[in-house]
Amino acid sequence: MISVEKLFYFLKKKKIDFFVGVPDSVLKYFIKILHGKNHIIAANEGSAVSIGIGNYLSTKKIPLVYMQNSGLGNAINPLISIAHKKVYSIPLLLMIGWRGAPSKFKDEPQHNLKGKITIKILKLLNIKYCILNNEDDFKKLNDLINFSLKNKTPVAFLIKNHSLINKKKIFNKNKEIIRGLQRSFVIEELLKRISKTARIVSTTGFTSRELFQIRNSKNYKFGKDFYMIGGMGHSSSVSLGYSLSSNYQTICLDGDGSLIMHLGSLISTGFKAKKNFKHILLNNASHESVGNQKIDTQKINFKNVTKSFGYKNYYYVANKKSLLKTLNYFLKSKGPSFLEIYIKPGSLSNLYRPNNFIKIKNFFINKQRL
Repeated sequence: MISVEKLFYFLKKKKIDFFVGVPDSVLKYFIKILHGKNHIIAANEGSAVSIGIGNYLSTKKIPLVYMQNSGLGNAINPLISIAHKKVYSIPLLLMIGWRGAPSKFKDEPQHNLKGKITIKILKLLNIKYCILNNEDDFKKLNDLINFSLKNKTPVAFLIKNHSLINKKKIFNKNKEIIRGLQRSFVIEELLKRISKTARIVSTTGFTSRELFQIRNSKNYKFGKDFYMIGGMGHSSSVSLGYSLSSNYQTICLDGDGSLIMHLGSLISTGFKAKKNFKHILLNNASHESVGNQKIDTQKINFKNVTKSFGYKNYYYVANKKSLLKTLNYFLKSKGPSFLEIYIKPGSLSNLYRPNNFIKIKNFFINKQRL
């Protein structure tokens, strides 16, 4: 096991004091102790790498850029076209949560696939790496950082699930009161109101898991679901692609962390979507499923944002009375329409996980019912 406090102070001794990244469940204890320090939560991994590059250009000091290995694909462009030794030669320290790594802990299928090729990707990128299994491996990390500084090149260290511990139990509790509804209540009310032929595309994380659990445990028959068990930030694009060639009402059930990851996709959904496209944003101002790290999405005026991107209608909900009334207007509206719902952090206990993905896909695209 690795103490996050010891890891932090080790990095501090190496004069690494700027941290940027996208939250990850493997790294959540480390991310929590960064609260109040020189730390930025980026919209996506490519942006995180780019912010790190900018910090180096300003300080000449190596920054730490953290991410889950699933997000390594998002980071490849700036890593290769800007930071690579044969381009601008920028030293960066990548801290990667290695989901799907070979270990005794069982992981989900989408993580197992990426876990198997993570090291191959780093080798293809010519990024020198080490695996941090315990505190004895700090020596490897020390050598790696020295290599990065000497050769002016990105390097990476990988951390497997359940490797980090927080001995002092220091958590960056969000002191702000997050107002809104429970996600599960919103999803159940939606399932009560959708048409027989409606299609729901739900974002990765707790949203898809709660939708899957509520539909199956309470046997809601109307509509069909496609669960984005991966591909964070792409649920609206998948929804758009489906809706353009279908007359079925298509509902994107999105999250705030997901939406901001690829916010530019709104230019397609807003200006290109048909009347059947409905976009719901569940906004709890946090990356909840990977550690509840706070983000500033409840400071964004999504009414102005979506209107400027071409959405025909905007609706807002923050309480039960408003939800029950507004959901009907929203579902009957001629889209593309956008509904922002403030929700509280918190999810159903003992959440199911979608499985048998081929069956889910085939059921979703098939016009017949089970």
